[in-house]
Amino acid sequence: MKIRSVEASWLRAPLPMEKQHRSDFGHITAFDAVLVTVRTDEGLAGYGEAKPAVGSSGDGAALVAIVRNELAPLLVGQDASRISALGQSMLNGTRAPLALRSGRAMPILGRRGVHQAAIAAVDLALWDLAGKARGCSVLELVGGACRPSIPAYASGGWRDEREIGAELVRYVEQGFRAVKMRIGAMDGGTRTSLARVRAARAALGPGIALMVDAHGTMGVAEARRFCAAAAEHELRFVEEPVCSDDRAGLAELRRTATLPIAAGESETSCFDFAELVERRALDVLQPDLAIAGGFSEGLRIAALAWASRLELVPHCWGSVISFQAARTLALASPAGTYVEVPMGGAPLLRELAAIDLALHDGALLPPAGPGWGVEPDPDYVARHTQE
Repeated sequence: MKIRSVEASWLRAPLPMEKQHRSDFGHITAFDAVLVTVRTDEGLAGYGEAKPAVGSSGDGAALVAIVRNELAPLLVGQDASRISALGQSMLNGTRAPLALRSGRAMPILGRRGVHQAAIAAVDLALWDLAGKARGCSVLELVGGACRPSIPAYASGGWRDEREIGAELVRYVEQGFRAVKMRIGAMDGGTRTSLARVRAARAALGPGIALMVDAHGTMGVAEARRFCAAAAEHELRFVEEPVCSDDRAGLAELRRTATLPIAAGESETSCFDFAELVERRALDVLQPDLAIAGGFSEGLRIAALAWASRLELVPHCWGSVISFQAARTLALASPAGTYVEVPMGGAPLLRELAAIDLALHDGALLPPAGPGWGVEPDPDYVARHTQE
């Protein structure tokens, strides 16, 4: 199964006014992702995704250039089934043979950031091909699901104190038993964040799991005050309370907080997560598979979570491809506890390709179809590709 071509397209889907929202990332008016297609000489096509930003809007031109100019020449003519070997070639570059002989990574300079996201897209596409070549899902390739379904949480919560309860209740009415809201810098202060959380809990009642996400915008002292005051509301977890680069601050917060601490959407490898685990900085690991090296790296992070007795809740704020990969990982790993479902404007999740998003008692069933079970609509791709 030789690789014939590796293609990359930057997709940008404008959001209608009613689907736009404002947070600390600004006013979000579009949804972006880079679609990578790996084709084989047997006529199969595998699809992967790279994200230009943690939020939904970003410039994908650099990712397209990396895939076309740096990764494609390494891959064309190679056996697409050798996912691990190709991953090490992309990660370690010319030193890949030395790295494999030594049993340790010798990565290229671009082992972080957009280069790793580009590698993630290729890796996801290779796993998609592996499933399609065998006529089975990626979930079946890695041993099947640990559980019949995976709980899902609705990810939104941008409204102010007066409207946040009604927004989250609408998600519950759609069948979710868990919801997440945004807090932090967008509120202008801890007092406002706490007031919004108080209003949310009052509207939801005690039976619905409530998570919060600060996008890394709080200082350590501010985060400690928030966690202490919010403890009475029994939050399921507090996501990215402080900047992910502040490893020491995150660990300090976790030592004093009585609420579970989650993070990881900004990390780019299992090595990042290993450092966070070593520092005892997290209760919940949240890799984004379109940023953190793809499904192969996701399997390593999931194993780390399980071995460390921590939860795995993949970050899902991208297209249908990374969503299906995250869904697969959470179902396959015994550490998986939730899958995130973006609310508001997420056209690349809901319009790029058709998948089953039906909830069953607040949970999602395993994905259906070979590979990721995703076949992008070619007309949709053509309409939204940026030149």
